[in-house]
Amino acid sequence: MKFGPVPIDEAEGAVLAHATEAGERRFRKAHRLSADDLSVLKAAGISEVVAAVLAPDDLGEDAAAERIAAGMSHRNVEARPAATGRVNLHAGAAGVFTVDRAMIDAINAVDPTITIATLAQHAPVEKGQMVATVKIIPFAVAGSLVDRVARICTDGEIFGINAYRPIRIGVIQTMLPGVKPNVLDKTLRITEARLARSGSHLTAERRTPHEVAPVAEAATSLARDNDMVVIFGASAMSDFADVVPAAIEHAGGSVVRAGMPVDPGNLLVLGTLAGKRIIGAPGCARSPKENGFDWVLDRLIAGLDVTAGDIAGMGVGGLLMEIPTRPQPREPATARARPKVEIVLLAAGRSSRMGGPNKLLALFDGKPLVRRAAERALGSRAANTIVVTGHQRERVRGALSGLDVILADNPDFADGLSSSLKAGIARVSAEAAGAMIVLGDMPGVSSADLDRLIEAFRRSGGRSVVRAAHDGRRGNPVLLPRSLFGAIAHLEGDTGARHLVEAGGLDVVDVEIGNAASVDVDTREALEGAGGVLQD
Repeated sequence: MKFGPVPIDEAEGAVLAHATEAGERRFRKAHRLSADDLSVLKAAGISEVVAAVLAPDDLGEDAAAERIAAGMSHRNVEARPAATGRVNLHAGAAGVFTVDRAMIDAINAVDPTITIATLAQHAPVEKGQMVATVKIIPFAVAGSLVDRVARICTDGEIFGINAYRPIRIGVIQTMLPGVKPNVLDKTLRITEARLARSGSHLTAERRTPHEVAPVAEAATSLARDNDMVVIFGASAMSDFADVVPAAIEHAGGSVVRAGMPVDPGNLLVLGTLAGKRIIGAPGCARSPKENGFDWVLDRLIAGLDVTAGDIAGMGVGGLLMEIPTRPQPREPATARARPKVEIVLLAAGRSSRMGGPNKLLALFDGKPLVRRAAERALGSRAANTIVVTGHQRERVRGALSGLDVILADNPDFADGLSSSLKAGIARVSAEAAGAMIVLGDMPGVSSADLDRLIEAFRRSGGRSVVRAAHDGRRGNPVLLPRSLFGAIAHLEGDTGARHLVEAGGLDVVDVEIGNAASVDVDTREALEGAGGVLQD
């Protein structure tokens, strides 16, 4: 493949490197030029284009990505159609992701033009979540390189989803003087919620004194009728001969491992009893936050064995998020700067359902809708406001004249919402902890509404997704933490951030802002009903 300026007379079959306008026609990036296209370009006075010219043995980016994905052996994984040189692979079931790292590394070592990225080993996934992506970097690659990758893929399963197998779990909670029943009740609710992702069920609970014999007796009873037993001790394990590991052995079981190099989660105990798995849960398992208990529980429910060696190998990556309520934090709390938030205002759409007029230029109280939205963003506590423009760019920018906003151009606006998200996030400063995605066509969202979302994000430490809601139903705007910015680069077509929010595994905080969260103006009727006046 050759890349660079190509005389228009030699460009038939070439692939455009950039979106190109010729009179009333607009050719998208990656468009393959036909003879008719060349006539249009010539008529517009264009003498050369920047393009890729494929060699006879080259494969186009989509064909190459599809051939590689088709050659892979995997379980419970579905490949989506290729687009822009990428094939995304999604989980066909909820479970735990496993991957052959040696195969992935070997593929990525073939040539920099061919890449594959996956989730981390043993990542928990939901059905439909993206687990891997094949990406061809240039517009085409040599067929011989694709053949080399295909041969690597014949070595066996490259990755798979170990689907959850719903199980029955019995719970023991030990008691000491001063332990409040509401703490135990809350532990049960959190445990049931934790099991819901796998379809597993908590079938029985026993509350016993924090002593070896009563715990051993309860464990023996629950192991008869359940697939797993989980013990929540009233006091954390302080020695390998403490109550929980001692009770497992007293009941005739064996301790596989006491203690793990995951924090929170250090004090987990894993054992077996009557052929069943038994877990002494660390104190942090009373919290819904991710901890070492989740790592062991998910693997076991997915049918994966967990050995003492497996637990010993969890140290790298095992330093997890601090739980503020733990009795003794790892380090004293220090004053921190409040997380910085920037707003990305999406104003690049074509208003296709309006039948011609641009809804963002409709007047609300004598002011263009896009200007009204930008002024409200500027009136909030957000550090910066970035406005993404595309369709009728100059008219939209004119409506923003004099406002202190950062303008981001999206020449690929016709490709859908994802292109505007990418253009906006690319302009967010490195210091920002999060970006609030604000739609330009929601006239009811006020500066105060935006501030409520920002405040909720700051209270979460800048790590949660914060979403506007109306009567308990999700709406817009949505504030995304920086940890999701990388995933936005993989969005395609008219796809927004909803999937990332649902599949990202982060806490989601819904903030009720009333009807404003659900009212947009996609149609003439909706716009006029909201008080707008369309402009030709």
